[in-house]
Amino acid sequence: MRPFNSGIIVLVGAGLLLLGACSKGGKTSDLASTTSAPSAEKSAPATGTKPMTGDGMEKSHMAPRKGGQVVESGKYHLELVPEKEGDSTHLDFYILQGDKHETVPNAKVTADIQSPDGKQKTLPFSYDASGKHYAAALGEKATGKYQVKIAAIIGGEKIDGRFSFDR
Repeated sequence: MRPFNSGIIVLVGAGLLLLGACSKGGKTSDLASTTSAPSAEKSAPATGTKPMTGDGMEKSHMAPRKGGQVVESGKYHLELVPEKEGDSTHLDFYILQGDKHETVPNAKVTADIQSPDGKQKTLPFSYDASGKHYAAALGEKATGKYQVKIAAIIGGEKIDGRFSFDR
C-alpha cells in the first residue's frame, strides 16, 4: 500500500506545482496587457459595426422608431405606440422586418387587452397604408395599467409581442 499512496502524493504535488505555475503566468500576462499602450487596431471600431447593448443585441434594433415600446420577435421589430385621445386610446402598431426595418403591410393583427379592472377584450387592427402601420381604437376609460398581447399572422407565420401602457 505504501507505493500506491506515494504515487498519489507525487501526482497531487505535481498537479499543485502545475496550477501554481499557470496562475503566476496568468497574472503576468494580465499585468502586461494593462500596462502596455493599446494598439490602434484594438481601440478603433471595425467599419460597418453597429452599437451593441449588454446582451449582444444591436442597439439600433431595440431603439423605438416611433417613440413606443419595442419587442423583437425573431426577424421582426414590433412597436406599440398608445396615444390618449379624449375618452379613448389610439393604438398604432408597427411591424418592421429585417436589418433594414422594412414595413410589413400584409399581416392580420389582433390584440388581447386586459384593462386595469381585469376586463379582457380582443381588438382587431387595420392597416393604414399612408402611415405604414396598423391602427385600432380602444374605447376603455379605466385609468391604470393595460396589459396588451398582440398577435400577428404574416404569411402563415405567427408572431407575438407583449406590451403595457398606462392610461
